[in-house]
Amino acid sequence: MSVRTPSSQEPAESVHRAGFACFVGRPNAGKSTLTNALVGQKVAITANQPQTTRHTVRGIVHRPDAQLILVDTPGLHKPRTLLGERLNDVVRTTWAEVDVIGFCLPANEKLGPGDRFIAKELAGIKKSPKVAIITKTDLVDSRALAEQLIAVDQLGKDLGIEWAQIVPVSAVGAKQVDLLADLLIPLLPEGPALYPEGDLTDEPEQVMIAELIREAALEGVRDELPHSIAVVVEEMLPREDRPADKPLLDIHANVYIERPSQKGIIIGPKGKRLKDVGIKSRKQIEALLGTPVFLDLHVKVAKDWQRDPKQLRKLGF
Repeated sequence: MSVRTPSSQEPAESVHRAGFACFVGRPNAGKSTLTNALVGQKVAITANQPQTTRHTVRGIVHRPDAQLILVDTPGLHKPRTLLGERLNDVVRTTWAEVDVIGFCLPANEKLGPGDRFIAKELAGIKKSPKVAIITKTDLVDSRALAEQLIAVDQLGKDLGIEWAQIVPVSAVGAKQVDLLADLLIPLLPEGPALYPEGDLTDEPEQVMIAELIREAALEGVRDELPHSIAVVVEEMLPREDRPADKPLLDIHANVYIERPSQKGIIIGPKGKRLKDVGIKSRKQIEALLGTPVFLDLHVKVAKDWQRDPKQLRKLGF
């Protein structure tokens, strides 16, 4: 066994890398939670319902030798509406433009048709290296994890995908999250930082605020509602006549649903549910902006907006 002495070590390379990594996977595979864990702060909304991510969110991981920009996409799925088709288009466009693709597969669910559907699409993308990321490892024992690792390896062989790495992680348990970044960075091109130090996302503040409100509104509602909720921040204005040391930001936002019958679900008995949504999202918004906020929420019906191109445009899709 050879032992290396300090004098025999080559000088460390001072190469800086910067580029884009994209997490893909079927809905609810843990992509947004992983993005937040890598960035170290919330930049993507998470919820127990699948399909909560509706547009790409970039989270930025800063290292002395690298900048890893994470692109979080909606889950690829068989679309049933115009919104679903547009979300799938977003995914495919993103895949073609990134430097590395991370395919998220939950450890606690056997590989299914949805995973194979995505893997087949990935097999057609030759340019970008692909890393298989086994998520939610905190939910399984070592035997089940080993079985999933073997299944994912075999999936690659069946479809002619050569995984650059297969990495098990737990974003919730913070296990191997740093290791994942260590393994993604060498796959990025050499180059200077693309975003200023300290930036964690390039998402406009109004979009992030709308997402935080939508996340709070999604919590605890019935299964049929998630896809029907959209939030638009109509106005953000500093309150006039406030002393400089006691600022207050007025935020006016509309929560859109598709049918009048859904209004009662969101508002709740005597308005309690909407009030809770306001309290919960206001805390998150204040933490994001670092300033006190007055949040004014209104629930409006935009009939069948997921199927209407004009409404989709209005709501930002």
